[in-house]
Amino acid sequence: MNATEEFLAHRELLFSIVYNVLGSVADTEDVLQETWVAWSGRSGVQNSRAYLVRVAVNAALARRTSINRRKEEYIGPWLPEPVVMPIDPVERSETISLAVLVVLETLSPLERAVFVLHEVFGYQLAEIAEILGRTPSAVRQLAHRAREHVQARRPRFTADPQVRLEVTQRFVDAIVGGDLDALMAVLAPDVTLWADGGGKARAAGLHPVLGRDRIGPLLIGDRVRRPLPSLDVRYRTVNGDPSALLLSGDTPFAVIVLEVEGNEVTGIYAITNPDKLAHVEIR
Repeated sequence: MNATEEFLAHRELLFSIVYNVLGSVADTEDVLQETWVAWSGRSGVQNSRAYLVRVAVNAALARRTSINRRKEEYIGPWLPEPVVMPIDPVERSETISLAVLVVLETLSPLERAVFVLHEVFGYQLAEIAEILGRTPSAVRQLAHRAREHVQARRPRFTADPQVRLEVTQRFVDAIVGGDLDALMAVLAPDVTLWADGGGKARAAGLHPVLGRDRIGPLLIGDRVRRPLPSLDVRYRTVNGDPSALLLSGDTPFAVIVLEVEGNEVTGIYAITNPDKLAHVEIR
């Protein structure tokens, strides 16, 4: 294979690793471009996969600085950019849910990189030490801290995909139809809402909202006060989970991802910031 073919053969892996480290599609594409530049100028590389992963991961770690700076200046809750795909019944082991990506945002950049490489992609700690230029003992400590942190904060329950899809449909139908009773019936009492509008689109406040009694009237009241545009609802896979993509004409209006336990919604992630929806393909 020539250089281009070899890079493209590894591109999906590189995208998945870097995106899970950054939580940003746009920044991931920039990192892959940097990786391509390094790859096209390389010489004497014997293990192309190892070389490309090392360059991509370290470029991603360097980019975290600018992402963290943007987060500090961000208006309202910060959610990852969603990866929207057609509904796919095949579970992908390398897919991290949006809810877990939110938890990963609380790790240090090195902890996050170690977690992604070890827990998601199955890299051995010795391999990760070589990728990061750290000692195996230092990487072992990073892996331990990251695993404990994520296990303590990740969602308690993973719903069956079909159940999640059905609950998502009930939730969206209630919102679009302005039906408060139907919405309250699908929300768990301790549900939490994260609404990421980035100050550029409608969102339910600048902080996460807790509790069904606040969230239900807030969502329906907002829909009544500020009527939604005519929306086309399409059900898609978002970061591996059945979710809803709302379109206004041919423009993405919102991505809604739910945490579901039993038949109730325990977490709502609503992304309306147009910058974070710009890469979403309508298909």
